[in-house]
Amino acid sequence: MQLTINGKKVQLNFGVGFVRELDRFYGLSNQAGFNLGMGLTKAIPSLKSYDSAVLAEVIQCASEPSVTLADVDELIDNPKTDIEKLFDDVLKELKEANAVKLAVKKLKG
Repeated sequence: MQLTINGKKVQLNFGVGFVRELDRFYGLSNQAGFNLGMGLTKAIPSLKSYDSAVLAEVIQCASEPSVTLADVDELIDNPKTDIEKLFDDVLKELKEANAVKLAVKKLKG
């Protein structure tokens, strides 16, 4: 999936690297400081309930080259952006990406 963010073409990649980045963003850490993951577990139900802050964070974590959260927020806040279509497109891509499709299928939101 490709988006134009701040005038630049950005590819969204929902592979294993995306999962790692999402885990860094949302992941739970134990008392020893080890990341326990859970990024997808937190993000998917929020996407399915149309949480625009989570949409922005998911797009930032998936973007190649990386973009700032402020740039993604600007895209989402732009009245010309079809926000419903953006949610639907991201969820569709997540359902098809090999690294995350099983989690998307199994998590209810």
